[in-house]
Amino acid sequence: MTNQELLLGQNHNGTLVQNQQVMLGPNHETDISRIRGLEMGQTLEHEAGLGQSNLSEGVDEHAYERVNGLSMEEKPEHEVQEVHLHGESIELVIPEHNELAVCENQELDENMDLGVLQHEDISIDSLHEMGVHQNALVVTPSAVLQQRTLALTPNHELVVGQEFADVKACRRALRDTAIALHFEVQTIKSDKTRFTAKCASEGCPWRIHAAKLPGVPTFTIRTINDNHTCGGIGHLGHQQASVQWVANSVEQRLRENPNCKPKEILEEIHRVHGITLSYKQAWRGKERIMAVMRGSFEEGYRLLPQYCEQVKRTNPGSIASVYTNPADNCFQRLFISFQASIYGFLNACRPLLGLDRTFLKSKYLGTLLLATGFDGDGGLFPLAFGVVDEENDDNWMWFLSELHSLLEVNTENMPRLTILSDRQKGIVDGVEANFPTAFHGFCMRHLSESFRKEFNNTMLVNLLWEAAHVLTVNEFDTKILEIEEISQDAAYWIRRIPPRLWATAYFEGTRFGHLTANIVESLNTWILEASGLPIIQMMECIRRQLMTWFNERREASMQWTSILVPTAERRVAEALERARTYQVLRANEAEFEVISHEGTNIVDIRNRHCHCRGWQLYGLPCAHAVAALLSCRQNVHRFTESSFTVATYRKTYSQTIHPIPDKTLWRELSEGDPNANKATDMVVYDNPVDIIINPPKSLRPPGRPRKKRVRAEDRGRVKRVVHCSRCNQTGHFRTTCAAPI
Repeated sequence: MTNQELLLGQNHNGTLVQNQQVMLGPNHETDISRIRGLEMGQTLEHEAGLGQSNLSEGVDEHAYERVNGLSMEEKPEHEVQEVHLHGESIELVIPEHNELAVCENQELDENMDLGVLQHEDISIDSLHEMGVHQNALVVTPSAVLQQRTLALTPNHELVVGQEFADVKACRRALRDTAIALHFEVQTIKSDKTRFTAKCASEGCPWRIHAAKLPGVPTFTIRTINDNHTCGGIGHLGHQQASVQWVANSVEQRLRENPNCKPKEILEEIHRVHGITLSYKQAWRGKERIMAVMRGSFEEGYRLLPQYCEQVKRTNPGSIASVYTNPADNCFQRLFISFQASIYGFLNACRPLLGLDRTFLKSKYLGTLLLATGFDGDGGLFPLAFGVVDEENDDNWMWFLSELHSLLEVNTENMPRLTILSDRQKGIVDGVEANFPTAFHGFCMRHLSESFRKEFNNTMLVNLLWEAAHVLTVNEFDTKILEIEEISQDAAYWIRRIPPRLWATAYFEGTRFGHLTANIVESLNTWILEASGLPIIQMMECIRRQLMTWFNERREASMQWTSILVPTAERRVAEALERARTYQVLRANEAEFEVISHEGTNIVDIRNRHCHCRGWQLYGLPCAHAVAALLSCRQNVHRFTESSFTVATYRKTYSQTIHPIPDKTLWRELSEGDPNANKATDMVVYDNPVDIIINPPKSLRPPGRPRKKRVRAEDRGRVKRVVHCSRCNQTGHFRTTCAAPI
């Protein structure tokens, strides 16, 4: 692009190309030494192999002396001097009485703009009156060069004879040049043998024509008219800044930091390229790169049989089964449970299971089902995961039958299970069918949420929770009466649900103090992020989290020197403190009467029973039991449930969840392992590894899925009523008001 002026006015981006003019404002001295890199520490990188050099290395010294040697009287009103930068001619048009002020310690590279701050006393109109071109570089008095995007010609120079690997490479080069030099192009013709484009501005003569060389896919530029008369684009966006261009621009950054947000991508593109894009473009560009990095959603379903093979190969004893629809091979169900989790739950965890689910945020609709135990320290202990195409009664029945098959191998050694879940019919029927002897309790989080939606009264909700926590029937009845005094409808609503399913005072099983099975909210920090990934990536995210948990908790427990886990030690210490004030009367070797300011309680240390029911329900001696044990000089720690001991806790995490190799090695490893297990499907396959599973038919509706989970306590809150300041009506804003003026 020869003989063009540098297009830069107020708040305009500048682009230096060969033989361009640089115009400086009138009647000011130009200190050329500031342009030289010796004082401002600026460097230019020459992409044609010259490397980095100071600006002074490419400037003709004689031209410098000719400019600097003129006296004030000798300088013309508009002085034109020519300097040479790396062999290219650049004209300096220097109107008198201007001074070029350059910021020091700023680096110039191929991706920097030259920005100029306009002096407050000089307006654009006055510059036009002085004859200064609208698109010329104008340095006003005391102007400061700001760091912006400067696209140097060696990167984007298009010349006749230049060759490209194919037409796509030619189009990419033209796109990058147009974005860097701030003009838009319009394609006239593009086929297998020819490519022609012109400047999108009306009347601009810029035009390029490329053609394919015979016998090879190579394209070469045949003709080019690189003169622009349009002055470049006057808006902030760019037609050639496509989603794919955004993806290519930020690919390296996303590989280094996959958590980079679209807003950060927009800021970087604006800083580097000087253009402004929409949030949707940045989001789509990121999604395109992430799909390349993590694999597509469709590929995830296709590779599920191989993934199940690798789970069972690397973690022997694990269960990994994928099920498809026999009619079209579309994905239906996936069940995974790692051997380390199975061993820890059956041999060391409390006999308590929580059931929960979360909806997938990925491209295809689906639901992640979870079955989670609790370790001796109260931490969540995920046991099994199921992914289904939709949440319904049949899928819950299937998940619970798989869970029963997993646990029945050691049923004779395990006490009766206690299962916590919401009141969904599919879960209730599934528990009754597969765990008929288990105690089934409703999750109080789900129950209180339904109660809040019905009555929307915080005091009533708090009383409901208090009724669920109390240990005796008399205390429970008292709380229900308090609710009835406030609202008889609320009391009637509560009485319709049998208290044996949710109230601690009536519950027949052992909850160990757990009233909720709101597993997903407890795992909110990472489970929701995983739910937006392709299915294999999601399961790998879960596996890595479990692998890390097992290792961290195993190592942490090795540092414990107490008999009980920390939470149990604290509760026993609190009970010891309260027991010191109790009076103990002994009836025989096992039965005691404990008198306190709260009343009298009978303790049976042989049967581990106290009338307050705290010992039976929590598995740890209550304060009354501790007082009785101390009176007969018994070791309190010997009367706790074994799951609370440090030895049992270490056994919980004694097994290891092993890593799974990269998917590029799966087929090779499966073929090299003659004893590899085969995935189980609803249809019998001779070679499950070769099964092609199609994604489910339920695509997610358009729009970005919500990432942030709405917590239960935030649901049901009264929404703020908006008010229109124009028509004084509610339900809309002034901007959307449809009332006639």
